Amino acid sequence: MHHRLAIFTLISLTVFGQAKDPWVTYEGKDGLGKGKHIVLISGDEEYRSEETLPQLGKILATHHGFKCTVLFAIDPKTGLINPNVSNNIPGLEALKTADLMVIFTRFRALPDEQMKHIQQYLLTGKPVIGIRTSTHAFNFRRGGKYSHYGNGYRGPKKEWAEGFGRLVLGEKWISHHGSHKNESTRGVVAPKAKDHPITRGIKDGDVWGPTDVYGVRLPLPGDSKPIVLGQVMKRKGKRDNNDPFYGMRPDDGPAVTGRKNDPMMPIAWTKSYQIPEGKKGRAFMSTIGASTDIVAEGTRRLLVNAVYWCLEMESKIPAGGTSVDLVGEFKPTSYAFRSRKYWQDRKMTVEEHRMK
Repeated sequence: MHHRLAIFTLISLTVFGQAKDPWVTYEGKDGLGKGKHIVLISGDEEYRSEETLPQLGKILATHHGFKCTVLFAIDPKTGLINPNVSNNIPGLEALKTADLMVIFTRFRALPDEQMKHIQQYLLTGKPVIGIRTSTHAFNFRRGGKYSHYGNGYRGPKKEWAEGFGRLVLGEKWISHHGSHKNESTRGVVAPKAKDHPITRGIKDGDVWGPTDVYGVRLPLPGDSKPIVLGQVMKRKGKRDNNDPFYGMRPDDGPAVTGRKNDPMMPIAWTKSYQIPEGKKGRAFMSTIGASTDIVAEGTRRLLVNAVYWCLEMESKIPAGGTSVDLVGEFKPTSYAFRSRKYWQDRKMTVEEHRMK
């Protein structure tokens, strides 16, 4: 009997152990971020936030000293990472000790006991960075406790009009402005941001990604300040669906003519946010940031520089920008929606993302 119990315990720890502690923490090494805690929340079906945020966390911990906790969409039945599971991101209680929240989710409908940690964090007015689909980070049915966080919210809480994306980050889901999987994004420093701390070490073209420019409404709300604009680029080569970049490259061009680039859409901006009954805080939004986008050094530098700005450490950003060398092997997969079977076969574990 004891032998059978021991075997069952071993099997349970092996198969279901992920569910007990299904996140990764990268302890900060020496650096200016020592003593600061960043919580990075992944959970989108398309742009591989489960690849972007672990790499970003490793960079911030290894080169800058920040303690980084990365959370994932977890299938509660298996303990495995599954971005198609939209109602479970365990570990959000880590926000209680966070100095910065980085969110890269899409249309999540999290349970109240998880959402309360995001709500409590935002009430403090601590800084927020949103990446790509975080403009439409949540999607709830009407009448729920946190339905006002949902993309395009039109309910009675007027201060939350259009949801979390609009109130906190500056925009909700609008459109694909560039042609999806056909026109890449080349970053151009906004004219009034050439001396901004976030653009230190970033020149036109340094920020690049094979994801398309997102549409936003101009001007952006409140005190929003565009930092980088997205130039829609024509593809030089043929589309290749077996290539993570779909055949697009940083030297693609020329730029698309007409309304797509006149005016260019902001792809990164700063703003202040304040939710009802909360304190005022800093926010930064980048609509570029899929795992294939951060292959470009400039895209990584944009995000890391923004971390320093959000934490009011912008005076520490060197003239040439922050250090953003990749940590370990990084081979991003192509952005795409993936089937239930794909994730069943893929069996992505949290262990894969621990620091080697």
